[in-house]
Amino acid sequence: MHELSPEFRGEAVRLDAWSDVLRWRKAERKRLIDARLALTQHDRECRSNRIASMLDTTISEYGGRIFGTYWPFRGEPDLRNWGSQVVERGGQIALPVVLQKGWPLEYRIWMPGDPLERGVWNILVPSRGPAVQPDVVIAPVVGFDARRYRLGYGGGFFDRTLAAMKRKPLIIGVGYAQCRIQTIYPQPHDIPMDVILTD
Repeated sequence: MHELSPEFRGEAVRLDAWSDVLRWRKAERKRLIDARLALTQHDRECRSNRIASMLDTTISEYGGRIFGTYWPFRGEPDLRNWGSQVVERGGQIALPVVLQKGWPLEYRIWMPGDPLERGVWNILVPSRGPAVQPDVVIAPVVGFDARRYRLGYGGGFFDRTLAAMKRKPLIIGVGYAQCRIQTIYPQPHDIPMDVILTD
């Protein structure tokens, strides 16, 4: 592991080849997800509530705006209650749907109570609804660095989606503070968040 992560020797590691970056990201992703899943349910709920409060501090206007958010997966911050409050404040929620490997995500409007179905990775997604472009995208992070680059699950869906959007939304990464790393070794296709909010 000392060849993959600087934390093992306390010095920077230069990763030049994409295969080295992929190998390092895979190992780091596993480490960070395992640490996230090791948190108690109560701890994750408290941390999620703090992140929701940070969202309210960061976002000043809800009415008439579309918020692309997510259904929590593998210990991610659970912002479903916050999403319900967005709807109560006059905003709309859109959830991402994987259409096909290698394609951008499609965001679909969803209201609490609307039917959901199991999508890719068994994540709940809207079973119907119009495709929309969010004004604000809330993206869960597996890891993140000081330059606001996001380490995700490795499928490239998120970066592909942002690159394909006709207009740039406000991009907010959300995650636990323990997920901060020195760098994700960003590549040309990686798109930084506008802001990252943690517990």
